[in-house]
Amino acid sequence: MEFRIADTFTGSLAKLTADEQKATKTAAFDLQLNPAHPSLQFHRLDRAKDQRFWSVRVTSDIRLIVHRSDASLLLCYVDHHDSAYHWAERRKLETHPKTGAAQLVEIRETVVEIQVPKYVDAPKPARAKRLLFADLHDDELLGLGIPPEWLADVLSADEDSLFTLTDHLPAEAAEALLDYATGATPRPKPAAVVVGGADPFDHPDALRRFRIMGNVEELARALDYPWEKWTVFLHPAQRQLVEKDYNGPARVAGSAGTGKTIVALHRAAYLARAHADARVLLTTFSDSLANALHTKLRRLIANEPKLGERIEVESMSAIGQRLYRFRKATPQLASRAFVVEHLAESALVKSSKFSQAFLRAEWDQIVDPWQIDSWEAYRDVSRLGRRTRLSEPQRETLWAIFKQLREAIAAKGMLTSSAMFTRLATDFTASKKPPFDYVVVDEAQDIGVAELRFLAAITASTRNGLFFAGDLGQRIFQAPFSWKAAGVDVRGRSSTLKINYRTSHQIRMQADRLLGPTVGDVDGNSEQRAGTISMFNGPLPAVVLAKDAKAESAVVVAWLRERIAGRISPHEIGVFVRSEKELPRACGAVKAAGLKAQVLDER
Repeated sequence: MEFRIADTFTGSLAKLTADEQKATKTAAFDLQLNPAHPSLQFHRLDRAKDQRFWSVRVTSDIRLIVHRSDASLLLCYVDHHDSAYHWAERRKLETHPKTGAAQLVEIRETVVEIQVPKYVDAPKPARAKRLLFADLHDDELLGLGIPPEWLADVLSADEDSLFTLTDHLPAEAAEALLDYATGATPRPKPAAVVVGGADPFDHPDALRRFRIMGNVEELARALDYPWEKWTVFLHPAQRQLVEKDYNGPARVAGSAGTGKTIVALHRAAYLARAHADARVLLTTFSDSLANALHTKLRRLIANEPKLGERIEVESMSAIGQRLYRFRKATPQLASRAFVVEHLAESALVKSSKFSQAFLRAEWDQIVDPWQIDSWEAYRDVSRLGRRTRLSEPQRETLWAIFKQLREAIAAKGMLTSSAMFTRLATDFTASKKPPFDYVVVDEAQDIGVAELRFLAAITASTRNGLFFAGDLGQRIFQAPFSWKAAGVDVRGRSSTLKINYRTSHQIRMQADRLLGPTVGDVDGNSEQRAGTISMFNGPLPAVVLAKDAKAESAVVVAWLRERIAGRISPHEIGVFVRSEKELPRACGAVKAAGLKAQVLDER
């Protein structure tokens, strides 16, 4: 008997408490070892339209829903008694008449009416919204995997009802509709009717939703790492970018949750597979993000351990210091405190009319990143992103201050991170042996000028040598600058992902109000944020304004208590703050709610 688990099962399993999950996993193991085990209590669901749905008792209240036939057993869902039964009564497992893929389909008759939620207060439009799929024929929709009973709903869907409709469709059908709605795919071709006798679970759509379990060890891994959707799954539009041949540096953009990091991970693995001896660097701007990338990469290439020997995952700072140490000596980096203290104590600063904040910003955004080393260079530099205009006498005064700071750093035998990367870039420009053949950069919007110059020096001239994933709208640490001036030109090789897998429609709608429909860089590249749609719905985000810090903490304490009372586990809750100095106050709110806080660091 074949034993399978559905992604709906692993998704529902993750919503249970730790003890409930443990009991469910034990029942799943028993089912795989011996479905006829006397301790397993099967109960036929009389009200289910699909007569092959059965429930299996896990605890006094937890029920596991299975689809049972003579040849196979499929774990479909798990929940508390009534919720589990209700889920099964509204679904059936069937083979799609066009695609031939096995699908778990929600029964149309059980949906009284598809209510369109009110996401954002706005005046009613003067005219009806455009129907998104009115130009598609039934055969074309069936070719996308739409169940026949849902065709009428799809044909009447507009941009408001689409997101609610997709909640009721099989995932592959929902993704195909979202692809078409955002223009990611052309008009679909009608699918040929599948020849009878083909195994519906062998269809590519079904292979993504139903996983066959060969042994207990494989089942254990699947239950411990349930369906690593965000690491393993590549949407066709994403796969196209991963496997594309670029004749120069390329960049993939998209709002948070559209899968940029997933594309970066797969791109690194793809390059390593495609080039047997290639050395690939997967990097990002911080140690904590690099550690997260390393964990995800391990899961992605778990069955290809030798691939990991040629893919290095490190932050830009870590790789820069390692290469500098190998080629020169251990770099003594000037600390932030040293720079700030020297600027504050400089006699030249005290006699100038410039504020400490202005001087620090000018150093951080202009002088240090571009490694300006002379009065002539500072006099002529374009101060992009700096709002204060400077006359030549003012620049002259400022240069005297920055020159003194540069000399103080050199006198201590130190250098800045920008200086380190600039020296490495100079070395590798002259070298014929770069340390890496290909570089993939995640969260590229926060890569600095000198770091970008370094990357350009080692791989920019190589076909497919540089690949960036980032979102200009999420830039936090870097002021705008010209990538082209730093030696990296991505014009004509930029793409934007449009389907959001991680952020609900409601949260994304609120977040999109903070940015315009288009975000551009100084080289003329633009990222079109309009047209991005989410794969799922969720509750409206609550925005609460408090009169002071004490009142704000009280709101957070009350919210935390409500979540715990609503069966949310403490480890499922994250409390975020704007800066590190706010962490003690956040920890205090968690403690006041009767919980323990774990502050996350780079590990």
